[in-house]
Amino acid sequence: MSKTKAKTKTTRYDVAEHLRTPEEMAAYLEACFEEADGDAAFIAKALGDIARAKGMAQVARDAGLSRESLYKALSGERSPGFDTILKVMEALGLKLHAEASHV
Repeated sequence: MSKTKAKTKTTRYDVAEHLRTPEEMAAYLEACFEEADGDAAFIAKALGDIARAKGMAQVARDAGLSRESLYKALSGERSPGFDTILKVMEALGLKLHAEASHV
């Protein structure tokens, strides 16, 4: 009599599937800002997650970029230009703000 183990099926976690409201998107980005430790590519990847949640094609149109260039800019493999970040933030309906740090 042989015993067979039931295999657990796993799927890759995709944060974009859990970013449904503008508030959730803003909270996710804020958390990523805190964790980034100066890594611009990390922030770009977080913006990519949010863009995928909203629909990459629509975000690309709203930002005035091609979908392909948006994917490349937000892949997390490189740091996009600040102008691109600002265009994407606006297209996502998110605001970038500053506050004094208490070091």
